[in-house]
Parts: sequence; C-alpha cells; structure tokens
Amino acid sequence: MVGMLAGGGIVAATIPPVWAAAPVRAAALSATGDPADQSSLTVSVAAEAARDRVLRLAKSGLPAEIRTSAWNALRSTRGDAAIEEWLAPGGGYDAAKQRLRDTRSRNRAFCERVVRTHPIAFSPEVRAAAERALKGSDADRAAFAQSGYAEAQKRDRTAREADAQHQREVTAKDRDRVRAMAEHEPGEYVRTAAQWAVRPGAADADIAEFFGYGWANGAVLDLEAYQLRGADTQVRRHHELSRLIAQAGSAERALETAADTTKARAEAERSWRAVAEHADAARKAWLTEQEAAHDQAENWRNIAQVSKESADAVWKDITALAEARQRDWVKEQTDAAETAAFWKDMFDRARDGETRVKG
Repeated sequence: MVGMLAGGGIVAATIPPVWAAAPVRAAALSATGDPADQSSLTVSVAAEAARDRVLRLAKSGLPAEIRTSAWNALRSTRGDAAIEEWLAPGGGYDAAKQRLRDTRSRNRAFCERVVRTHPIAFSPEVRAAAERALKGSDADRAAFAQSGYAEAQKRDRTAREADAQHQREVTAKDRDRVRAMAEHEPGEYVRTAAQWAVRPGAADADIAEFFGYGWANGAVLDLEAYQLRGADTQVRRHHELSRLIAQAGSAERALETAADTTKARAEAERSWRAVAEHADAARKAWLTEQEAAHDQAENWRNIAQVSKESADAVWKDITALAEARQRDWVKEQTDAAETAAFWKDMFDRARDGETRVKG
C-alpha cells in the first residue's frame, strides 16, 4: 500500500495570462508594421510567455524543489537569459527534477502527502506519526516511509475494530461504487486505489479505508501527475519555440542582404513554417489536456453531489475532498485553455511571418 499511495461547461480564461498583455515595447513595434519589428514582436511575446510559465510553476502546487528553482530563475538579474537557461535541456528545471529523485526528497514528499490526505478522525496514529516525521530528521522520515507508516496503519485498524464508534458500515452499494471506479475512474491513482480496495479477499475494512484516505491520496497523486506532465511538456515546448523563432528571425533578416533571394526566401518560409507547426502541435495537445481537466472537474462535481445526498457513513468526509478537487481541476482547465490560446497566437504570428517573407 505504501507503494500504491501513490464543473462541466466552465468558461475558461477569464483572467488573461501575462503574455496576453504584450509589453509596451512590443506594442510600439507592432504599430510600425516593419517586418523586422514584427519578428522582434514575436520574440518578445514568446519570451514574456516563457517567463509567465516559469512564474506559474513557481506559484504552483508542484514539489518545493521545482518551485524554489523557478523563483531563483525569475529573480535572476540576467533576465530572459536566465529563463532560457532554466528551460533548456539540462538546465534549472531538469536539475530540480533530478533532485526530486533523491531519497530524502521522496521521503519528505511522502510524509507531507500522508498529512494532507489522512484525516485525524479516521487515521490518528498515521497522521501523528507522519507529523512527527516531518518535524524530525531525514532518518525519521526514512523510517516512517520504510516501516513507520505500515505500523501506524495497523494501530489505527486495531483501534477502529475495537471501537464501534469508529467503525463504518459498508453497504453493497458502496462496494459496487468502488468496483465501478476500479474499472472506469479517469484518474490512474484513484483507479489503482479502488482496485486495491476490491481486490480478491478484500474486506469491508478495505473499502472503509479507501473512503477514509485511499481516495484522497489517489486524487492528490493524480493531480500532481497531471501538473508535472504539463510542466515537463511546457518547459520543452517553450525552449524549442525560442530556438525556432530565433532561427526564423535570423533567416528573415538574411533575406534582406542575400545574393540568392530565391534560396533565402525559401529558407525563411521553411523556418516560419516550422514555428507554426510546433505551435499548432502544442495547441492541439493543450486542447486535449483541457478536455482531460474538464472530465476530472465534472467527475469530482458528480462525486460531491453523490456524497451530499448519501446517508452512508463511509461518505462522511468525501464532500469536502470532492469540492476541493473540483476547484483544482477547474483551475487546471482554465490554465490549459489559456495555454492553448497562447499557442494559437504563436501559430498565427508564425503564419504571418511565413506570408511576410513570401513577398
């Protein structure tokens, strides 16, 4: 189990992202209509969007290693160069991801997640042990991850079995619900937790534990996995976008002095087309992510409704969990919509560049 612990129709993008408000300098460039200035404007908007993405990561719920590293890049006196280096392969983001693999970081993250997902009312021993480990040393956190968690779980189970007040009756309807989640739940980690709860030989206590903390833990892991996947792809895409735009701008400038204008024009067209293809692929991918976030938000909205209407004791703590996760996924849906809109803007600018160099 230690290893496993692992609203429809929302109108998105109600708050414009940083890149949507082009800098004053960029706006001035746009007004000139000069081709070179138009190319510079695209560079400026892309750089602003890259900084905005790093800021989002710094303010996100991702692990502290990534957030701290992002803040360091944003606060650097080297400006856009520091952001570009942070996004580059082998740069600050990759270094922060590598630190996440460190055993000490994994143990701390595990303890923090247990505190976040195991309510005192249901798992007092586990919660207390996790909090002690967080306040203790690296050795304390390692001991909790290796054996302390399982031992505290046993104490909680024993206490619940001995105390009728803490026993939660599991109905056939509850078991059927978890069995359905084990097959159809959109979140991989929640689905895995549900599968464990209804595995062959599982007892009512396993269903009760799924409702008590397994569901919450899986939900947190699903959200973290989605956010980390999005961070990974955006870091790579922004780095590649900067490279392709720089290449296209260089090719467009070279056209002005080229001896062989036909060849230079073809190269400039190819360069801007590459930017457009990259941006369009990213836009489509983020529309898919937006749909995934929408499905999760709708799923948690439905869960909250069922929880409010259920009189079964095992649903006692699910409403607050469901409403919190719904809010999280609505936010992810909005972010995905904004991100897709940015890549659409980059696609349009690249197509404009391609048209411009055709003469």
